[in-house]
Amino acid sequence: MVDLTEEIKREIGQHFVIGFHGYSASEDIKTLIKDYHLGNVILMKRNVRDVQQVCALVRELQTCAKESGQERPLMIGIDQENGLVSAFSSPKAGTQFPGAMAIAATDSPALAEEVAYATGRELAYAGINWAYSPIADINSDPRNPVIGVRSFSDDPATVSAFARAVASGLTRAGIAPSPKHFAGHGDTHVDSHLALPVIEKDMKALDQVELMPFKDLIKDSVATIMTGHMALPKVTGDDTPCSLSRRLTKGLLRDELGYEGIIVTDCLEMEAVADKYGSEDGAVRSLEAGADIAMICHRFARHKGAIEATYEAVRTGRLSLDDIRQSGKRIQALKDRFSNSWDSVLGIPPEATWIEMKRAHAALSDKAYAASAALIRDAGGLIPLDPKAPLVLFTPEVQKINLAVDDSGPLPEGALLDKNGKLRNTASPSYLSFAGYLEGKTHTQHMVYGPDQPIDSQLDTILPLAAGTSVIFCTRNADRATWQIDQLRALFAALGTASPRIVVLATCAPYDLLEVSGMKDLSYMATFEFTVPALKTAVKVLFGELKAVGKVPVIGGKA
Repeated sequence: MVDLTEEIKREIGQHFVIGFHGYSASEDIKTLIKDYHLGNVILMKRNVRDVQQVCALVRELQTCAKESGQERPLMIGIDQENGLVSAFSSPKAGTQFPGAMAIAATDSPALAEEVAYATGRELAYAGINWAYSPIADINSDPRNPVIGVRSFSDDPATVSAFARAVASGLTRAGIAPSPKHFAGHGDTHVDSHLALPVIEKDMKALDQVELMPFKDLIKDSVATIMTGHMALPKVTGDDTPCSLSRRLTKGLLRDELGYEGIIVTDCLEMEAVADKYGSEDGAVRSLEAGADIAMICHRFARHKGAIEATYEAVRTGRLSLDDIRQSGKRIQALKDRFSNSWDSVLGIPPEATWIEMKRAHAALSDKAYAASAALIRDAGGLIPLDPKAPLVLFTPEVQKINLAVDDSGPLPEGALLDKNGKLRNTASPSYLSFAGYLEGKTHTQHMVYGPDQPIDSQLDTILPLAAGTSVIFCTRNADRATWQIDQLRALFAALGTASPRIVVLATCAPYDLLEVSGMKDLSYMATFEFTVPALKTAVKVLFGELKAVGKVPVIGGKA
C-alpha cells in the first residue's frame, strides 16, 4: 500500500484536464484546482462569450492555481479546429477560419500553416495554450458521422501534409497542438460520442493508412497527441477502446512509434467509454494504458470521482507511482514550454493588440475562404447568376450533426415550433445570413424544406416562376440525410416544363450528389462547411465576384 501524501495528490491532479460550466470560474472548478490540485482545464463554447471575458476567466483560473500552491501555471485547452468546431470563434471572440476540409481544398499547406499561426496568436492572447487540433483522421468512410469535413481528406498523404502544417503553425504561436484521434477515427460510421466504433483493420492496414499522419507528426516532435475511443480488435484481440488500451497507447504509440510527448485522451464521458467502464474507472484505465492526462469535460461528480478513483488505484498499487511520476515529468516539460510564467499568465494584454490582430485576421480569413470554394461542375454555364433575375433559395431544416459540432443552448434564430413543440420550418442562423447576402444581390425568396415540410406543398407560393429565375438548392450531408435528395427530385417533378437555373450547393461534406442517378448534369458547388464566411464566399462566386479555385480534397468527392 502507498501512503497518499499531499505531494502524491498534487502529482495526481496534474494528470487530468477537466471542463466546467459558465463564463466565470465555477465553484466546482475552483474546488478541483484548490482541493484536488487539478493542473489542466478545457474551455468549451459554453465558456466563451467574448475575448475580454475569456481573458478574465483565464486569469481567474490561473490565480486560483497560483494561490493553491501549484508550481506551474495551468494548461488551458480548447477545441479549436476552425470550421464547424471552433469553440473560440465568434464575432466578439476569435476569428472564424476555414476548417480542415475547406482549408485542404485550397491545396496550400502554407496557407493552412498561416491560418493556424493566426488562430494560435488569438488563443495565446486570451491565455489559452493548448489546442485540441489538428484532426489527423483520414475520412475513409464518407458516412462518418463525427469526422467528415473535420478531416482534411480521405488521402493519407494529404491529411499528413495539412496536419503537419497546422501543428507547425500552432506551435510557432506558442500553442501546444494535439493531433487526434489516435489510432484513427476515419474509417467508421459510428459516432464515439454515442457508441463504440469497431474498426476491423489489422496492423498492416492500419500502418498503411491511419498511422501515416501520426508517424509524420511524431517525426516533427509534436507536443501532444490525443487518443480516441475506437476499438481495433484485430490489433488488440478485444474491444477495448484505444484510449484505454495499453497495447495501443503504451505499446504502439509510445514504444513502437517512439512518441515522447504528452498523450491525452478524448473526453471519457463519451458513451464509447462511459457506457461500459464509467468515466471514473475509464480514467484509471487510461492512465494504466499509458496516457499522461485523462480528459473529463462535463460533470463534477465524475471529475471528483475519477480523481478519487485514481487516488485509490495508486494507494493499492494498481497504478504504478513510478509510472505516474515519470509521466509527470513529461507534463512538467510541456508546461515549461507552453504555459509561460505566472507574471505572464496573470497579466492583462493590451486591447490595441487584439484590435489590430482581428483586423489582419479578418483579411486572412477572407483570403482562405476565397481559396476554398470549389465549383465541382457548372452544367450549362449557369455561373455567374443574373443579378436582374429573381432567385429562390432552398435550405434544409436544422438537424443535429454530432455532439462535436452541435452546441446545446437556446433555439436557433428563425426557429418555429408546431403545436407539439417540434421544430418546423427552421433555418439556421448561417442560412439566414446566406439568404440576406443573396437578397443584397437580387430579389430572393427563402424557403426551408425538411422531411416533414415537402417542397411541392410550398411551391404554390412561388409558381409560376418568372423567366430566368435562378434556384439555389442547399444540401447538408444529403448522402446520409437522403430525404434532401428526395426533396430535390420533388422540386424537379413539381416544376415540370419550367427550366430554372438550378445550382446545388453542398454546404458540408461534398459527397451529396455522388452516385445519385439523374443528377449528373446539375451545376454543383461545395463550401465544405455552413459557416457564415463560407456561405458569404459562395455568394461572391455565384454572382461572379470571385472565381471558384478550390479543389475537392477527397477522392470520393470528385465529379
